[in-house]
Amino acid sequence: MFQDLEEVISEMEGSDITLEQSFDLYNRGMNLLKQCSNTIDEVEKKVLILDEEGETHEF
Repeated sequence: MFQDLEEVISEMEGSDITLEQSFDLYNRGMNLLKQCSNTIDEVEKKVLILDEEGETHEF
C-alpha cells in the first residue's frame, strides 16, 4: 500500500501528465492514504502496553 502511494506521488511529480491524469492520480492517492490511515489505526489498537506490574493493557 505504501509503495503504491509512493508510485502515485512519483507519477504526479512527472511533468508529462495531463490535468485529467493528475486528477485521477490525486484521487487514487487519497484513497490509498485513507487505506494506510485505517491500517495504522487498526495496528495502534492492537498494540499492548506493559504496565509497572508487568500486566498488559491495550493501547
